[in-house]
Amino acid sequence: MGITGKVGGAVAACLLASGEPVRALVRAADRGRAWQARGCEVAVVPDAADDRALTDAFEGAAGVFVMNPPNYDSAPDFADTRLRAAAAARALHRTRPGRVVLLSTVGAQASEFNLLNWASFFETALAGTGVPFASLRAAWFMENVAWDIAAAREGRIESYLQPLDRPIDMVSARDIGRTAAELLRETWDGPRTIELAGPRRYSPNDVAQGLATVLGHPVEAVAVPRETWEPRFRAEGMRHPEARIRMLDGFNEGWIGFARDGTESRTGTTDLVAVLRELAAKG
Repeated sequence: MGITGKVGGAVAACLLASGEPVRALVRAADRGRAWQARGCEVAVVPDAADDRALTDAFEGAAGVFVMNPPNYDSAPDFADTRLRAAAAARALHRTRPGRVVLLSTVGAQASEFNLLNWASFFETALAGTGVPFASLRAAWFMENVAWDIAAAREGRIESYLQPLDRPIDMVSARDIGRTAAELLRETWDGPRTIELAGPRRYSPNDVAQGLATVLGHPVEAVAVPRETWEPRFRAEGMRHPEARIRMLDGFNEGWIGFARDGTESRTGTTDLVAVLRELAAKG
């Protein structure tokens, strides 16, 4: 799943490089043509909440990589996520693949309401299938900086992560994809939780310094005042900004982070500056 995105594409590329057969799940046939040209079988699943289409797509698979299609404006009850999680669980229960890897997130265990609550619904649903299941809880994506490239060219980026000198765990999509591909080639029984971070933690100031290095001129990080978040998000078209706001609060206040206890820990190798160079070259 998610093969047309950064992480799913990285998973597929790693598997293909290892000589594994890959089935690409796409919403429309034309979106799978590039992967078909690379040797993938293509399965069309227009709606990730369609358990029958997912069943057909999962049939005969040795391993399945599952993603929740991103929705940054979910309603507070996460009804869309609950439907997709239940559909994926039904399809996996019917098809019984050898293993399942879910792209989850840092903070999936947090009980307080926030945008990342979707992960707990997926983790619970997929763990209940009885299929060997690994939840890959990835740190904050380094690629999120893509939204800041244009502003950085003008010398100033705005940050919702605060304070500006507080580092958090970050990881690249490349490392997430590589780790997921490794897990899909492993064998185990029961559920697993793997927490994946990059080689070091980064603060907003570190991001600004990295952008300055890549762009060749000073870049300053500026904190966006908390009281302006909701009107900003609503002006951008969000109807339900509360969950996103609480997610940011969770990172800033420290209650969103890795669980550590009862989990496995892995570390990526891709440095933030390497990702920033790629992003700057594209945008």
